[in-house]
Amino acid sequence: MAFDLIIENGLVVDGSGGPGVHTSVGINGTKITAIGDLSDAETAKRIDASGHIVSPGFIDTHAHADGALLIDGQHAEGIRQGITTEIVGPDGLTYAPLPREKYLMYRQYLSGLLGLPPEDLDMSSISSALGNYNNKTAPNVAMFLGHGPIRVGAVGMEDVPLRGGVLKQAIQTMEESFEQGACGFATGLSYYPNSFSDSEELVELCKIAAKHDKAFSIHTRNHNVDRAYHGGGVEEALEIGRRSGVRVHLEHYRTSADNAGHVDDIMEPIERAKADGVEVTLELYPYPVGSGHPLAHFPSWFHEGGTEAALRRLADPETKSMLVRELELRDSETLHNYSWTWIASEKNRHYEGMSFGDVATERGISIEQMICEVMLEEKFSCGLRGVPPQSARLWRAVEEDVMSLLDRPDYMVGSDAIPVGGLQHPRAWGTFPRIMGRLRRRHGYPIEQLVQRLAANPAHTFGLAERGEIKEGYKADICIFDPDMINDLSSFEDPMMHPIGIPHVIVNGQLVVEDSECTGVMSGEGIKAI
Repeated sequence: MAFDLIIENGLVVDGSGGPGVHTSVGINGTKITAIGDLSDAETAKRIDASGHIVSPGFIDTHAHADGALLIDGQHAEGIRQGITTEIVGPDGLTYAPLPREKYLMYRQYLSGLLGLPPEDLDMSSISSALGNYNNKTAPNVAMFLGHGPIRVGAVGMEDVPLRGGVLKQAIQTMEESFEQGACGFATGLSYYPNSFSDSEELVELCKIAAKHDKAFSIHTRNHNVDRAYHGGGVEEALEIGRRSGVRVHLEHYRTSADNAGHVDDIMEPIERAKADGVEVTLELYPYPVGSGHPLAHFPSWFHEGGTEAALRRLADPETKSMLVRELELRDSETLHNYSWTWIASEKNRHYEGMSFGDVATERGISIEQMICEVMLEEKFSCGLRGVPPQSARLWRAVEEDVMSLLDRPDYMVGSDAIPVGGLQHPRAWGTFPRIMGRLRRRHGYPIEQLVQRLAANPAHTFGLAERGEIKEGYKADICIFDPDMINDLSSFEDPMMHPIGIPHVIVNGQLVVEDSECTGVMSGEGIKAI
C-alpha cells in the first residue's frame, strides 16, 4: 500500500491514555490509514520523528477566535501550539445564527473580545457560519450554539425573559442549529444579553440541548443573581443540570490566587451534583488572571437596545456620570488591576499594554471616567487583561492546582484565548505547551494521561467524530513534539511569542506546520458535531 505521508521512528501516544508505542503512522488523504511497521511502504513524503512524541492534535475547548480566524485563517498562535481544532463560541459570545443586520450590531458590540471580521459574511445559520471557516483556516473549527445569538435573534438586546412565542422561536432555532452540527450550547452569565436570562429560561433551553445529547458549556453568573437558582455561581449551573438533564461543562473552573490550594473546596459541589446524577465535565487554563472586554463590568440597563443605544448612553454626560458612579461602587478595585490589550484606533493605540491607572493619569481623570471615554471613542473595539500577582509562590500554587485537577478524568483544557490586539494575554500563545512542557515536567505528570486530557476528552465530550485519537480511520490531526524541549515562551510582558519543541503539526493529513514554520496550508474543516 502506498501512502501520501508516513510518520516514522516516533513514540505514538494515541490519546487513549495507554502507554506509547514506537511505531509508524501512515496517512492517505485526510485520514490515518495504517499504524504499524511501514518501513518498506511507498510514500510521497516521510517525517522522521525520532526522539519525538506523535500525538493526536490538541483540541482547544474554549477559544474566542471566532473573529480572528475570519481575519487571518493561518492562526499561527494556535497551530504552533499543536492545536488542530478550535471550538469557538464559548461563553455564548459568537455571531451565528443571526441575520445580517443583527450580525452587524452584535459584531460591533463584541469587537472588544472578537475583533472586527468582515461585514459581508453569512452568519444566518450554524451551517453557513461553519462554511466561513471550511478549508479557509489552518485548524479545524467546531462551534457552540451561543446563548447570545439565541437571545438577540429572538428578542434583541432587551431585558425580557424568553417565554411563550419567543421561547418557541428560540427552541426552533436551537433544534435547527444542533441538526446543522453545533457541538453544544454555551452561555456566559457575566455577559449580555445572556445575563438578562433567568434560571428557568436556561432550564427550558437546556432541555433541547439534552434532547440532542449536547453539553451545556457555562461561564457562571455574577450579574442579575436575583434571577438565579441559589444566587448564581456554580450552584446555579449544576441545578440547571439537575432540572433539565443536560450534561454540564464548566468553563475555566479552577482555583485562583485567592483560593490556591483549596481544590477539594471547589470540587465539593461538583461531587455532590454527580451523586445526584448530573454529568459534569470541566476545563481550565494555567494562568492566574484572565482577559476580556470592559462591557462585562457595566450594569444591566446599560446594554439594553444594543450597540448604538449603549454608545449614546456613553455620549450623554448625565448618563455617563451615573455609569461612573456605578463602576466606582461595584468594580473599582477590580478595574484598578487591568491593562489594555488592544485598541482599534491609531489615536489611542499607544494605550495597548498600559495599565488603566497610567492611562487615566495621562488623561487627567479617574479610571472609571477613562474607561467610559475610551469605550466611546473606540465604539467598544478595545480589550483588557488582568495584572498577574507579584508572588511567584502564588503562581506556583495555582499551577500545582491546575495539574492536580488535570489528574481527574473529567477535565480538559480551554485556553480562553482572545487572539486580538497588540499586547494579548499569553494564554492565546502558550497554554498548551505550558501544560505539556514546563508544568508536566515540573510535576512529573504522565504524558499519556495528559494527551488524553488535551485531545480525546474534548473530542468525546463535544461529539467531534474521528478526532482526538490516533486510530486507523480517524482524521489525521497530529502533533509531533519533543517531550524534553516543548515549552511556552509567551509571557505577560512579551506575550506574542511562539513556543518551541513542536516541529510539525498536521491537520486533515496536511502539514500546516513544518520544521516549526507555518506552511500556509488551509486544510481545516468546519466540523459538524454528531
